Amino acid sequence: MADRLSVIVVENDRDRALLIVDSLREAGDFDIHVIGEATGLGRRVKALSPDIVLIDISNPSRDMLEELALASGPMERPVAMFVDRSDDGMTKAAIEAGVSAYVVDGLNPKRLKPVLDAAIARFHLFQRMRTELIETKRALEERKVIDRAKGMLMRARGIDEEQAYALLRKAAMDQGKRVADVAQALVTAAGLLG
Repeated sequence: MADRLSVIVVENDRDRALLIVDSLREAGDFDIHVIGEATGLGRRVKALSPDIVLIDISNPSRDMLEELALASGPMERPVAMFVDRSDDGMTKAAIEAGVSAYVVDGLNPKRLKPVLDAAIARFHLFQRMRTELIETKRALEERKVIDRAKGMLMRARGIDEEQAYALLRKAAMDQGKRVADVAQALVTAAGLLG
């Protein structure tokens, strides 16, 4: 993120929006955009591409929460949501929808900057975890394909696992490819021939 954070404030009450903007200006140097209604929120958020989205709602329903969270791109940026009241399960629903910070009991101007900092930190933590999970799943899938290709080579050539892997590795080096790619090509070819 840039040094000067770009913040979208979603608030339909003009007076509350001005209070939030004033609080943000006191808290730091932000590039602030206010969106007064949720209609077309996703399109406007995408067009402005902010660093963080701050949503202030007095009493959200589950549908409104999910719609606002999805429209504000919680997988692309931190989303902080301030609500006046919340029933049981709304916090969980907000987190599951991707909201980085869900603050009950309204927006307190003195707490705004720490909440935004926490939302940003939490977003980055979960983003790293998502990336690691994707990489781990990919590595596991590659390992399965390599093991399958080794098994095919062991049966076809009557060699052991170490020799089968060495054969895959040599083919990968000769072709300038990764071992997983060579193994996938072997498995695909065997599937076509079988």
